[in-house]
Amino acid sequence: MCGIVGYTGNRPVAPILLECLSKLEYRGYDSAGIAVFEDQDIEVRKKVGRLTELGKVISEKPVAGFTGIGHTRWATHGKPSDVNSHPHTDSKTDFAVVHNGIIENYIGIKEWLQEQGYVFQSETDTEVVPHLLRHFYKGDLKEAVQEVIKKLRGSYALAVVYEGEPEKIVVARQDSPLVVGLGEGEYFLASDIPAFLNYTRKAIILEDGEVGVITKEGIDLYGANGEKLDKPVMEVKWDAAAAEKGGYEHFMLKEIHEQPKALRDTMIGRLMEGQNQVNLQEIAMTPEAIKSLRRVFIVACGTAYHAGVVGKYAIEGLVRLPVEIDVASEFRYRNPIMDENDLMIVVSQSGETADTLAALREAKRRGTRVIAITNVVGSSVSREADDVFYTWAGPEIAVASTKAYLTQVLAVYMITLHLAQVRGTIAPEEAAKIIDGLRELPFQVQEVIDKEEEIKEIAKKFALHDDLFFIGRGLDYAVAMEGSLKLKEISYIHSEAYAAGELKHGTLALIEKDIPVIALATQKDVYEKTLSNVKEVKAREAQVLAIVEEGDEETHKSVDAVFTVPASLDVLKPILAIVPLQLLSYYVAKERNCDIDKPRNLAKSVTVE
Repeated sequence: MCGIVGYTGNRPVAPILLECLSKLEYRGYDSAGIAVFEDQDIEVRKKVGRLTELGKVISEKPVAGFTGIGHTRWATHGKPSDVNSHPHTDSKTDFAVVHNGIIENYIGIKEWLQEQGYVFQSETDTEVVPHLLRHFYKGDLKEAVQEVIKKLRGSYALAVVYEGEPEKIVVARQDSPLVVGLGEGEYFLASDIPAFLNYTRKAIILEDGEVGVITKEGIDLYGANGEKLDKPVMEVKWDAAAAEKGGYEHFMLKEIHEQPKALRDTMIGRLMEGQNQVNLQEIAMTPEAIKSLRRVFIVACGTAYHAGVVGKYAIEGLVRLPVEIDVASEFRYRNPIMDENDLMIVVSQSGETADTLAALREAKRRGTRVIAITNVVGSSVSREADDVFYTWAGPEIAVASTKAYLTQVLAVYMITLHLAQVRGTIAPEEAAKIIDGLRELPFQVQEVIDKEEEIKEIAKKFALHDDLFFIGRGLDYAVAMEGSLKLKEISYIHSEAYAAGELKHGTLALIEKDIPVIALATQKDVYEKTLSNVKEVKAREAQVLAIVEEGDEETHKSVDAVFTVPASLDVLKPILAIVPLQLLSYYVAKERNCDIDKPRNLAKSVTVE
């Protein structure tokens, strides 16, 4: 997501902040800004758009100083604009703050601060922080920061400056990365190591709950309970290109590993602690409108379409409404029958997918309400939809989607629960089980990722083939489609996904000795039928990898290899079952020496029909 930088030393700070921010452009952003100590004041310069626009502002109105903080913003709360850009200040511009993450309880804090007379300028969650700092400041900036973070729920990496304590930066971290770079008589801070790699390779990584005080003389670090810390200094051995990837060989692998955090971030503020209700303030449909719905359309392209297929099963099963799932490029050409009693859900990572946008406009023309699921604030889809559910996956660099897909499926689940609870089609105890299951998903996805060595070995064998099949039933079939797409996207292996029950209707003619078949068998209600289909392909000497739930004692008797995923509710299994298939696709493509992050003929955002 956003990028944080900071510097204190003996060199002019503005050029250093701009250069460090430029090293974080790969993270994606829509605005940028800096705050610099100039004499005894804090001077702020910020601008929507690319870093070049901020550079123009600084050229027109220069700022001189030796200590400052900077930020590139990837919008979450509030559209991209000058006023929503970071740094944010209190009303007197005494305190300046840059922030990565999401403050879950900012609405309650903001309302309380407004009651105290504090005036807000932006739409962001971050602006509560400088006002809280003013409220709690009693003569020591570190202590004020420690008081503020006690009030915050959610994720944050914070860098704070105060004109009453010049040439000092105070930082804090919770569930959002923050690194301090150690130079000769100068110190850097950043959300990612590449920001300062041209200046120093010595770094200290802050952990959750820690607070740091940085001056030209050095850095003091404190634990969550205020105790002084002595943390080791690491020597960064990556080159600059590898550093952008956090040490991973490819962005795709990095993004697979980021999925637990992406899931947590997307839940923040929507699944409240101690509550068994989904909190979707962004969906403004009245209960009466939800109860009057007659049908749901889900429209998307590619990977997003596969998230929609999961949505069809979930909504029909839990909301008890009929769902039509359409490829966006075909939707409006079939002259669909729809009106104001229907709901359309469009899914697009970029929010700029041309076919999806055209389908949205067709639905609006016919009077149908549209909910958009997208990862980009201010995108065309988000502006034109009636309601927007933002997935907080962060920028996805690799063309093949991974973390965006998982958060899209999570978004579908939460919208489904919201509709079901309003319509009364789900019992409270069932909703509670699903919500508990959702909260467990980040930890369970991490469990799957931790077993990637198993997938590496399987990939070595599968990489030798030019054809491969995926089979599954129900929600497993939805996962099979996404797994097949992922494999063909980046390894160029011809891959097909079939509903397992359709094998006898033609596909068995393609099954021959040693051809790889990936069988998904995680759904209890069709498990035995899927196992029968597995035996059909094994009878023709296929090489079968089965994806099953932990504790499965039967499938391994019939297949060549088994990969297990943690036990969960069947409806939630798609999020767990797809992760080994993402890893398999990655390692197969690596074995075949493919250009994993930039597969041939493909683009990240398809903005033409």
